[in-house]
Amino acid sequence: MITPKFQTTGDSFFKELRKRTNAYFTEQQAKQTGNFKLYSKAIILLISFIATYTHLVFFTSDYAVISIAECIVLGLLTSAIGFNIMHDGAHGSFSEQKFMNTLAGLSLNFLGANVHFWKTKHNIIHHSYTNIEGVDDDINTKPILRLCETQKRYKIHRFQHIYFLAAYSLFYLFWVFFADYKKYFTQKIGDMPMPTMKFNNHLSFWAFKIIHVILFIVTPIYIVGFTPWIVGFLSYTLFTGILISIVFQLAHTGEDTHFPVVNNVNGKVENEWALHQLRTTANFATKSKIVSWFTGGLNFQIEHHLFPKISHVHYPEISKIVKQLCKEYNINYIEYPNVWKAVASHVAHLRRMGQKEVAFA
Repeated sequence: MITPKFQTTGDSFFKELRKRTNAYFTEQQAKQTGNFKLYSKAIILLISFIATYTHLVFFTSDYAVISIAECIVLGLLTSAIGFNIMHDGAHGSFSEQKFMNTLAGLSLNFLGANVHFWKTKHNIIHHSYTNIEGVDDDINTKPILRLCETQKRYKIHRFQHIYFLAAYSLFYLFWVFFADYKKYFTQKIGDMPMPTMKFNNHLSFWAFKIIHVILFIVTPIYIVGFTPWIVGFLSYTLFTGILISIVFQLAHTGEDTHFPVVNNVNGKVENEWALHQLRTTANFATKSKIVSWFTGGLNFQIEHHLFPKISHVHYPEISKIVKQLCKEYNINYIEYPNVWKAVASHVAHLRRMGQKEVAFA
């Protein structure tokens, strides 16, 4: 596969944006990594997760409805740990200390997935080639969903705006028990080859997969029995899948986001990298402190894509700089005022993709 290339311009929007952003951190005398807000949140989330898991498995309630509610809470905490701790850690923005970033990233391994694969799939491929069909594996949900016009349309896609949540609910299970193993044995993410795995990567992969099975399958079955476990496990994983999927999809697959096509002649996309990110990415509910706290700033997805190595705790302030510069350069800044508007846009996009025939640019 030919790796897409971006246009280069002399009057670089991104050059000026970096200049102003760096000036902000200099003026504030602040580090670009996490701070007390992030570390205190990480402690709260981890303690809450351990406490919920312990009570759910070892002090199981006699009332099924309470146990199922705790499974839902566990899914909420799993998603929050991924959004806040793992995500910043994997990007190297959790802390100035490499060890702390590695530790934060490894939280994903405890939750059943693999941070080594995530860094390749997300940090390298998705962040570089956002929404480019055939490269960005995040929009490769075929044949279940059709997310852009260059993907093949099947009859079932007429109803994808109705069944999409059911599809999203399976994401976490699919990721942990199938997708990771496919990456491991094929050494590819989609059609993109992965960097060669070292011995410690192999060891980490199998060790954490075994730990996950012991913690989330073997131990609960032994303590509470198979039937309560399967009900609880499905409640937990299906809810987690919905939360993870919806947060990431709202940021890239809406009515206003674009899906650029690579020029077959020169292998280039139409914009420089920063403008590409602005055309393919959207923010949502940025004024909601609850949404921002829970999603780890992923509702400030534009700022995250432009500055993935800056911790999400700084995005509210960085967004002011980005908005102002976009206004000066007459560049569209895609933002939905709340979660519901973003969901409505995503559903409308799914409906449109389900109704249209394949249309190549």
